[in-house]
Amino acid sequence: MIIAADSQALSERLQALRAQNTTVGFVPTMGNLHQGHLSLIQQASNATDIVVVSIFVNPMQFAAHEDLDTYPRTLEADFSALRNVRVDIVFTPSASDIYPHGSNNETAIHVPLLGDALCGKDRPGHFDGVCTVVYKLFQLVKPDVAVFGEKDLQQLLIIKKMTRDLKLPVDIQSGATKRAEDGLALSSRNQYLSENERALAPLLWQTLQHSAEKLTASPANDARPILIAARKTLEQAGFSVDYLELRAISTLSAAHDATQDCALFVAARLGQTRLIDNIQILAT
Repeated sequence: MIIAADSQALSERLQALRAQNTTVGFVPTMGNLHQGHLSLIQQASNATDIVVVSIFVNPMQFAAHEDLDTYPRTLEADFSALRNVRVDIVFTPSASDIYPHGSNNETAIHVPLLGDALCGKDRPGHFDGVCTVVYKLFQLVKPDVAVFGEKDLQQLLIIKKMTRDLKLPVDIQSGATKRAEDGLALSSRNQYLSENERALAPLLWQTLQHSAEKLTASPANDARPILIAARKTLEQAGFSVDYLELRAISTLSAAHDATQDCALFVAARLGQTRLIDNIQILAT
């Protein structure tokens, strides 16, 4: 496993490997790696000859009041975890390497509609930061395949659209959400939860599952009563719900029933920790 600490070192390493006519898989991360990340890396490993993983806490996707300064940075532990899977290059750039003029003074990429809903509405500019850094990383790594998790389904759909619209020669693959035994989706931010909050957190997934079962049982029925009941369940348990919405997967437009391929999206806070999750409901 080679560690490339800047874009020049990355370019040199990749040039040598690409001379062997190999395919490159890429998994971008912000570090603090868990089994969810490792499963995406394994998927990239299965699909390509060379695997590149980036670890970069991207300042452009954090608002001023968010947790950029306190986001977990566990580089040595991440290196140890990556040695247990097949990774050829770990790219660990600095912010000045990615944003030489500062992240506030760089050209940004905006994906309209998809990027303006849900987390895009609650966190203005967030997906502009995500798209901009992913585009920059694609230009540096030049992957044949990139793997993103379904845990952030909105992000996955946005990256797919950006790649199509900008005609980037990258195959975007999705990896299934990895969960703890009690159903909570794995996330680097789960460690912010107190003991009591962690015990309550699985209710988020349980509520999504219960709501999806009702929607699937009567797909033509109005979804609003089910969504209202689900929100009430979470709020009464102590969650502060940012959104809980049914959206068409193709456009992220509001869905009023489950007669098309759609997903139930939720973002909710326990204490200071914001959790997101989703469940897909495919029309039969």
